[in-house]
Amino acid sequence: MKLLENKIAIITGGSRGIGEAIVLKFAEQGCHVAFTYISDSSAARSEELVQKCVALGVKAKAYQSNAGLFADCESLVQQVVSEFGTIDICVNNAGISKDNLLLRMTEQQWDDVMDINLKSVFNMTKQVMRPMMKAKSGSIINMSSVIGEMGNAGQSSYAASKAGVIGFTKSVAKEIGSRNIRCNAIAPGFVETDMTSYLQDGEGAEKYKAGIPLGRFASAEDIANTALYLACDMSNYVTGQVISVCGGLCI
Repeated sequence: MKLLENKIAIITGGSRGIGEAIVLKFAEQGCHVAFTYISDSSAARSEELVQKCVALGVKAKAYQSNAGLFADCESLVQQVVSEFGTIDICVNNAGISKDNLLLRMTEQQWDDVMDINLKSVFNMTKQVMRPMMKAKSGSIINMSSVIGEMGNAGQSSYAASKAGVIGFTKSVAKEIGSRNIRCNAIAPGFVETDMTSYLQDGEGAEKYKAGIPLGRFASAEDIANTALYLACDMSNYVTGQVISVCGGLCI
């Protein structure tokens, strides 16, 4: 039997990078998947991902939705519950970075990062709690970052948003544990995705890799494997935790 046989998951920011890897990993393990994308330019790519999932024998659907908007999340969860029946797993993966030194950072840059990286986690968690409480089970997985634990020059907004995710995760785990709903966070280190493409080549890449004991950036699948663990019954006594998947960067 597959690890997520007949479970239903909703994954924000699922059309590329870590989100795409999680969508495929869950589908491979028998999970029906609903995932979001935000821009029109991602529509074709999202539909291709839907077809890959369907080919694995599961139901899949992509929704254009902005996780940073409360009303979008409310509508999204209502649609998913209507079409899939319930929600067993929620992966709050939507994220952006707008790096800048604090002296140069605009209010809009700060707000954009907070809305997508942190407010989205509140928006989605609040909405999925109701069907999970009705089912008396569920797993919520929030994407943080080692930058939220360590900080990094030029990334004050990103670090603050991801640190907020950690505090939110630990608090929510204490609120809903009695309902058999778990809430955990993943804190990736440097991952080979479009968001970090500017770090992956040349002398800069070697500098970053030199600080990683395992000597490489993570693949998106490395993060997806951790999400799979937190989503399935193997972690049914794990809640309120932050799992750093960073190759030893934050030791």
